[in-house]
Amino acid sequence: MFRGVTQLSLDSKGRLAIPARYRDELLARCAGNIVITADPSRCLLIYPQPAWEPIEKKLNGLSSFNPQIRSLQRLIIGNASDVEMDGSGRILVAPPLRQFAGLQKEVVLAGQGEKFELWDVEKWNLEIEAALVYKDGNMPPELEGFSL
Repeated sequence: MFRGVTQLSLDSKGRLAIPARYRDELLARCAGNIVITADPSRCLLIYPQPAWEPIEKKLNGLSSFNPQIRSLQRLIIGNASDVEMDGSGRILVAPPLRQFAGLQKEVVLAGQGEKFELWDVEKWNLEIEAALVYKDGNMPPELEGFSL
């Protein structure tokens, strides 16, 4: 399980150094083979390849005759990029994906269980601020009775 938030920097070539605490697990789970793709929230999703494959299969199994599904397939599967972690624990984030997510130098890697989200630091801060709306009692019904 990937959890936690880490502020990182992309280098001049668009490479991201995976934090050391995740490297061994990624090497053990997928030999450093990773899939990066676009998310509708304008961040990037980073999956170990074995975790990505059932998602891709499920998305491909949906009807492409539905325009909304077809658009989602184009976004997520069409932007999926296979990358391999190098010997220094870095991955290359392709320019089209960096542009899609508006990634500059400063980024945030957020563990989300089986995957990571990669955000531009300013967009991440806005997302976190937006998540605080629940403090005023605007709780979705699915969270009623949920306790931390």
